[in-house]
Amino acid sequence: MTESEKKIIIDGVEYPLSSLSQEAKAQITNLRVVENEIAQLKARLAIAGTAKMAYQAALKNALPVDRH
Repeated sequence: MTESEKKIIIDGVEYPLSSLSQEAKAQITNLRVVENEIAQLKARLAIAGTAKMAYQAALKNALPVDRH
């Protein structure tokens, strides 16, 4: 293993990527894809939450004023 070899830490244990099986490498790739998808979904959820607040504010402004 060279000093510049890429490594990954799993459950506190450091592994050189070259020591992992093809299956382990495939699962790492799958995890990275899923983590990216989760990040994108979180961003979309934040956008939707902001839009919801804007629509709620617009609704409040559109309601008639109560004059009791």
